[in-house]
Amino acid sequence: MDRIEDRKLIVFLPAHNEELNIGQVISRIPRKVREGWQVEVLVIDDGSTDRTAQVALSAGADHIIQFEKNRGLGAAVREGLAACVRLGADIGLMIDADNEYPPEEIPDVVAPIWNGQADYTMGSRFKGVIRGMTIHRRIGNVCFTMLQCVLLRRVIWDGQSGMRGFSREAMLHAEIIHDYNYAQVITLNLVRQGFRMKEVPIRYQVRVHGQSFIKFRKYVGSVLPAIWKEMRRPVVKRQQLLQQQKQILLQRRANAEE
Repeated sequence: MDRIEDRKLIVFLPAHNEELNIGQVISRIPRKVREGWQVEVLVIDDGSTDRTAQVALSAGADHIIQFEKNRGLGAAVREGLAACVRLGADIGLMIDADNEYPPEEIPDVVAPIWNGQADYTMGSRFKGVIRGMTIHRRIGNVCFTMLQCVLLRRVIWDGQSGMRGFSREAMLHAEIIHDYNYAQVITLNLVRQGFRMKEVPIRYQVRVHGQSFIKFRKYVGSVLPAIWKEMRRPVVKRQQLLQQQKQILLQRRANAEE
């Protein structure tokens, strides 16, 4: 009897000048996560001027996409989601390349998707363990998360997490409307469409090497207008998407029978 083809989990890392961190992250990604699943690693090199891509390949990355110039984290995540779909991923898991998030906990973060409980998951630092985060970053995270809670009328613990899981359907329909960042707008977009979101506690350790790209004034000046724009955009509800897909399948069957 022929062996049933494995399903695929692709772990993707948006990265900009992370040569000191990305190798450690990739080496810690578990390659055996569940029976019948294969794991591949994809790196989106966002215009790095260091050896990020070379280090990633040496550490075991299966796929590298390189931007000629730095386009922004939002653009890198958008490309990562699209590439996961092109490469045949059933589930995509995004993790920052700065070695702050725990690759060993990838199976925990995607478990609700495996089990049919969610379409979109976030590794929650504030439901788990945080080491080394400064007070001003805590305050910033809490403020932006509270804003998402108000806009979506639901409880969210960590709206800025750099570790997130996506079902294939969520990857197909997620929209990131600006290139600078993705953290808030993708959650607003997916939840407003009706995709099921779940948070999973994780352990978080602030980076040892390198610096965050986030500068407070630029971050606020870029993110707040994007949130405003996203909330004013109409979205197609998931129920409508499912109905449209059903109609397409029925039409294809009818055409095949003719």
